[in-house]
Amino acid sequence: MTSIKRRRVTALEVPCHPGTKVGDYVPFYFCPRSVMLYVIFMRNRTELSYRGGQGPIVHLEADLKHVVRWVDGQGVPWAFSRTNAGSKYAEFRTGLHELGWLDWQAIAATDFRDPDVKEHKQAEILLYGRFPFSLVERIGVRTPPVKHQVCTAVAACSPTPCVEILPERYYRG
Repeated sequence: MTSIKRRRVTALEVPCHPGTKVGDYVPFYFCPRSVMLYVIFMRNRTELSYRGGQGPIVHLEADLKHVVRWVDGQGVPWAFSRTNAGSKYAEFRTGLHELGWLDWQAIAATDFRDPDVKEHKQAEILLYGRFPFSLVERIGVRTPPVKHQVCTAVAACSPTPCVEILPERYYRG
């Protein structure tokens, strides 16, 4: 959604890292079935430029502690938000010891009709500037053809992440 991307790049700061904007960071959700994936699945938002459905979408998984060890070792700023980092009221934290601040029940929820659950399900971890593919441990896909395509694409990677068909990560339909 162009308006959200623009706001993340131009308007929303990450106060725990002064001078940086949300759009300067590589974002990851903590949840496997995100609200944005649902928007893609529904295909009913006119401002959504992508119209390819959820079929080709892949889930990149990384171990949070390994990622934080890497960013800390590289001196790369990182943070996490309790809600959608693209919202004007997002708050940020920067320590693993503060993960209890997240609403893990909302993050795991499969029913997010409640606005509070929906907001907290969209918590994100943000890594400044880049995310090395070598930190990806598993890639979840929806179908065997996409699995084949992904396996071919990552065959030369070292280490090679595990690629699995994980239909529970997607919306039915």
